[in-house]
Amino acid sequence: MPALQTNGLTKRFGDVVAVDDLDLTVESGEVFGFLGPNGAGKSTTINLLLDFIRPTEGSVEVLGIDAQADPEAIRRRVGVLPEGYGFDDPLLGREYLEWAIGTKGADDDPDELLSLVGLEDDADRLAGDYSKGMQQRLAFAIALAGDPDLLILDEPSTGLDPNGIRRMREVVRDRAADGTTVFFSSHILSEVEAVCDRVGVMNRGELVAVDSIDGLRDSAGGHATVELECATPPTGLGVESLSGVERATVEDRTLVVRCSEPSAKVDVVTHVAERAAVEDILSETVPLETLFNELTGGGRDGGEAATADEATDDPAEALQ
Repeated sequence: MPALQTNGLTKRFGDVVAVDDLDLTVESGEVFGFLGPNGAGKSTTINLLLDFIRPTEGSVEVLGIDAQADPEAIRRRVGVLPEGYGFDDPLLGREYLEWAIGTKGADDDPDELLSLVGLEDDADRLAGDYSKGMQQRLAFAIALAGDPDLLILDEPSTGLDPNGIRRMREVVRDRAADGTTVFFSSHILSEVEAVCDRVGVMNRGELVAVDSIDGLRDSAGGHATVELECATPPTGLGVESLSGVERATVEDRTLVVRCSEPSAKVDVVTHVAERAAVEDILSETVPLETLFNELTGGGRDGGEAATADEATDDPAEALQ
């Protein structure tokens, strides 16, 4: 049974179509990355999944439950880290987490969750006095309360330092290994590439691609380069005749091969290793940022992929 499934999901705000006929399936136990430029419809989609807003057309099932028929049953089994979560009440970090555990009817050890996100030394401070990164860690701990079957993370790296990002990545991988499904919406493309099994790319309300990152590279015709340093100049090896090879040049003892298909790199390495002494190999593939730009036409600005500092995707923004 899929963890998430939408059929013909559409949401209009007046004359603006924020989500347009979305058919999406996320399998149980996978880490699914949800990408798109500002205003692409990502946050609107998440709000529809959680029944915070109702669709104009189409249907949503979460963990096999109709999102409109029984949203409370869904929320009991889902952990959510929303973008821009804040802590305004005069409560300690531990008290916020105890409240979250209580609302889930769970029996988590708050100290264990606080330690998991790196807040064990700050549990008895007012959460409102936390830095932005510490508040993000606390919000992540709250999302983990009750060991949810599905984690929905909207820009989870916002405000985190490199150590916080690494810790968050490790927790996501560990939970996924235990069977939790993770729906991971982010503008930080390197983080998506590091943790996700598959990705979906939204643009102007439409789902324009769904695949593994390697699959996106293949379908986009992403070029790849492999450099092989050999003991002697690697000339006359016939690499140009291999399928998927565009060009091969020799620079001193290094053979530089440009491939039209990333999968051709393996054939190149095998072919050369059978005919020359290979001492070192350097491989490069088209970066995710390039694929993102190709699939979205450069995003809202027609330029470079959005960064974490541009991470806004509110339904109201789509009306501007």
